[in-house]
Amino acid sequence: MKYLEGKVALVTGATRGIGKGIAIGLGEAGATVYITGRRLDSNSASSENVGGSLSETQSAVTQAGGLCIPVQVDHSDDEQVRILFERIQDEQHGQLDLLVNNAYGGVQALTAAQGKPFWESEPRLWDACNNVGLRSHYVASIFAARMMSQQQRGLICNISSWGGLSYIFGVAYGAGKAACDRLTADMAVELKPDNITVISLWPGIVGTEHISRLASEMEEQNPTDQQNFVISERYNWETPLLTGRAIAKLASEPNVIRRTGRVQIVAELAKQYRLVDQDGNLPASLRSLRFLLPLAVPALRKYSWLIPDLKVPWSLILLSTLQSPKI
Repeated sequence: MKYLEGKVALVTGATRGIGKGIAIGLGEAGATVYITGRRLDSNSASSENVGGSLSETQSAVTQAGGLCIPVQVDHSDDEQVRILFERIQDEQHGQLDLLVNNAYGGVQALTAAQGKPFWESEPRLWDACNNVGLRSHYVASIFAARMMSQQQRGLICNISSWGGLSYIFGVAYGAGKAACDRLTADMAVELKPDNITVISLWPGIVGTEHISRLASEMEEQNPTDQQNFVISERYNWETPLLTGRAIAKLASEPNVIRRTGRVQIVAELAKQYRLVDQDGNLPASLRSLRFLLPLAVPALRKYSWLIPDLKVPWSLILLSTLQSPKI
């Protein structure tokens, strides 16, 4: 169903991974989707070993039934971001219904720093994690809110992570994701009078190009700790498209303002909306007994489907992370 037909969306950082999956999910629903990234086509110069381009995402969105408009943008440059929103303003006559803040520039730096405590990395690791990420989310939201407030409606989704609650990938990453969730909560307070919803979205373990490559590397190392298990064994993985489908349903929800300022978990939204991912699966939420018990008791992993899909209260999750921060 084209339930987003006539809607205009912007997805930042959409050359690959979650951003690409989000753009495709919105295209499936019939939206006009602007996408940003630094690589316009596969021939563009890049220091990264993982592929992906705006042109490839545009083709995938078009194939899914949507209209996709690629715009080459470096989200560390505020002027480029301002020009992007001016273009949307002009081309769409002031309409912007959805902003998805997904651009993130810290993957390469985090990969290089893997396994090191924060003091063994250079201070610039912080900027790599949080400039194109936390700061770029803030900047894009400024320009989006200016447009949405004129319409008295809109939805801003900040792609965050359970790393804002539990230790993964290091100090700079976790601090940035915790701040992203607080950014969502505080923006929601100021934007609610203009009927603009702001949500922090937590995908699960998503099988992006980077994570798939990391899993292959971990398989060779035969990891034994639980934190590495979920990656190396592809335990309870999601496809990027599931996040896109969840956001598309959020954007079509008549009373989505009731969710404003809160963290939403992709797998839980998918269950509520009766969605499946690209492979036809519905993974368990990261706070579901179906995910947590097999993670803690390896013998249960073959029988996870027998475990009730019940949510563990946030208070217990927080307590467990304080006692065992690497889980």
